[in-house]
Amino acid sequence: MLNKVKQSLRITHSELDGEISNLIDAAMMDLSISGIVKFSENDPLILRAVTLYAKANFGLSNDESEKFLQGYTSLKIHLALCGDYNHDDV
Repeated sequence: MLNKVKQSLRITHSELDGEISNLIDAAMMDLSISGIVKFSENDPLILRAVTLYAKANFGLSNDESEKFLQGYTSLKIHLALCGDYNHDDV
């Protein structure tokens, strides 16, 4: 997942891997707190949510962070309400 998120952030080097990994972990924890129990790195919706979270929170000067945060929040709500993502027997 790290490489996919780095690609979406347009990062090609490994100097910021620690910061990006922390953002991925934070996104996954936030999704979990919201009641989402289905996590697969190959799931396009989970990957998109994590990517939006990273884009919203990456860097100090990010003029589009609010737009990405709104997208993340909307997707998180949809996933949390969807039975395919909020049941342990998934």
